[in-house]
Amino acid sequence: MEVQATHTASEAPHGAGFPPFKTETFPSQIFWLAITFAVLLLVMWRIVSPRIGGVIGERKGKVAGDLATAHAHRRDAEATLSAYHATLAQARANAQKLAEERRTLVSDEAEKARAAADSEAKQNMAQAEARIALSRQEAAQHVTIAAQDAAAAIVARLIGDTVSPQEAEAAVKASGA
Repeated sequence: MEVQATHTASEAPHGAGFPPFKTETFPSQIFWLAITFAVLLLVMWRIVSPRIGGVIGERKGKVAGDLATAHAHRRDAEATLSAYHATLAQARANAQKLAEERRTLVSDEAEKARAAADSEAKQNMAQAEARIALSRQEAAQHVTIAAQDAAAAIVARLIGDTVSPQEAEAAVKASGA
């Protein structure tokens, strides 16, 4: 077996090479570069730029509209909050007024009940005093009758004589009892 030597060359044959680096093709490359640049500039200027500008304008308009809506909602919320606070203050005032009315009503009812109880107590006291006075009178009569009976019994025992109820009554009255 024979070994063959292979030799690879890294160089391209003369006359061949990378075209952009060839100085002979520079003028045509610059020509096509200028035409391509002009076409791209024209497309950007006439088509893409207005579309981008329209989208940006539309975005700005939408953002401005959203901000205006947000401000309107904020004003509405603040108005609603102030109305809520006003309503709450009115409700508190009404509650205080009702509480004061109820306090006055309960106080008046308590005063009436106290006056009625005082009146009833005075009536009961007057009735009790009348009953006590009647009981005293009855007791005094019973004591007088008992004294008359005792006087008649004492006279009958001491002197053995009977005394009439009228005489015993006169004797008891004369003694001051």
